[in-house]
Amino acid sequence: MLPLKDKFKNTRIILASASPRRQFLLGELGIKFNVIANVEVEETFPPSIHKKQIPVYLAVKKSEALQYLQDDNTLIITADTIVWCRKKVMGKPAGRDDAISCLQELSGRKHQVISGVCLSSKLKTVSFNSLTSVWFRDLCLDEIIYYVDKYKPFDKAGAYGIQEWIGYTGVKSIRGSYFNVMGLPVDKLYENLLYL
Repeated sequence: MLPLKDKFKNTRIILASASPRRQFLLGELGIKFNVIANVEVEETFPPSIHKKQIPVYLAVKKSEALQYLQDDNTLIITADTIVWCRKKVMGKPAGRDDAISCLQELSGRKHQVISGVCLSSKLKTVSFNSLTSVWFRDLCLDEIIYYVDKYKPFDKAGAYGIQEWIGYTGVKSIRGSYFNVMGLPVDKLYENLLYL
């Protein structure tokens, strides 16, 4: 089986994501790609949709917005990540107060991080999801405020990055892919790219 860099050497790969974490993780797979940082889509979804399908639905929506870039030698990768806690989606916080509230809600609880990824070429579209369970210890308000003020996690679902201070000190355990919590399930992405 060809390494990805050889398999896609004649393919223009586009990662549609402003996330530096996603860009880093995709780069670690050893393939070259271009980045489109801002895909203009409304991040809404049908209320009846199952939690595992929400980020897939949004990733496909982003992919559809970029169909104008599609040609015979282009592969578009889009992704979305949500945090699911207490039977609701926790998206990116609206600001400092909202980030503090999010983390207070996650404190001492289990939540799920669910990513959806869409791979789209002119011939084929494949989408999949990945779910990771995360347990936070009880966080005191001073810890939450310190983290929010120092790291400003306003571009992150659930208002935290597991690869930052709060992940080192606050996460008791995880079940599933660590990289999925960072925003890109690279194990499943690699497998899907191999068989695309």
